[in-house]
Amino acid sequence: MSETKQFDVIIIGGSYAGLSAAMSLGRSLRKTLVIDSGKPCNIQTPHSHNFLTQDGSSPSKISTLAKNQVREYETIKFYNGKAVSAQNTDFGFEITTENGEKFNSKKLIIATGIIDEIPDIKGFKESWGISLVHCPYCHGYEYKGKKTGIIATGDKAIHISSLVKNLTQDVTILTQEKSKFTDEQLEKLKNNHIEIIETEITELKHTNGFVNSLMFDNGKEINFEAVYGAFPFHQHSDIPEKLGCELTDFGHIKTDQFQKTNVAGLFVCGDNSSMMRSISNAVMTGNVAGAMVNMELVTDCF
Repeated sequence: MSETKQFDVIIIGGSYAGLSAAMSLGRSLRKTLVIDSGKPCNIQTPHSHNFLTQDGSSPSKISTLAKNQVREYETIKFYNGKAVSAQNTDFGFEITTENGEKFNSKKLIIATGIIDEIPDIKGFKESWGISLVHCPYCHGYEYKGKKTGIIATGDKAIHISSLVKNLTQDVTILTQEKSKFTDEQLEKLKNNHIEIIETEITELKHTNGFVNSLMFDNGKEINFEAVYGAFPFHQHSDIPEKLGCELTDFGHIKTDQFQKTNVAGLFVCGDNSSMMRSISNAVMTGNVAGAMVNMELVTDCF
């Protein structure tokens, strides 16, 4: 870590989106600091898919390769730690880490992702990202033709089930409560032979994260091979909100098409600002954020 505390850009978050932004900036010779605490949301996921050239690789393998490539750019520095606060300054932004160190930059990119609020049900956290999954595009092919449950209700359940039904004919919706479907939706589910179970789940039985069955509070046990969960989430970092960033109704950070927020000089990228949760999208939005930050720096001084 360099002794300098002054940078053109600070990036908070060093996973795919943050590293992609850093590469854009490194190739433009921008003095950039990447602050990362090393806790990506997909830490349990064994394999990543739907990302060209890396299909089937582990998330850690992809991020390690990415970080090693970004390190080749001499203007990029890394700080291993957690950013806990930020404030606007005359220069741009001042970032404070959990051990009290302070760094300053003209521009700020936040790529801190989100935290899924996994229900406190036995077996859920151990299986999250392995066989209890969130995305048919990321995981669906590996569970094609398998007996699959979908923990959701209402519009969300309809959306996920329509995608999953293309991959397997054995689909069951698990609402955990009285279902919230319109008559039209119920008719659609009936026509697609999708069962609805409204009984509360009490346990996910698994082997090393791979689901074997679900237990219900009526004592019934049903075998499943994959389960999709549409769970709520919150921002991994509260720094964007405290700086004044606006959020969408879903809880993502609002941006324009160039990943710029309503706060001057502040850009965000990755899962914190997009409903499309994938490595490919994180890399794309990071690349855009890095390029647009560089463009602002060019405009400021040219």
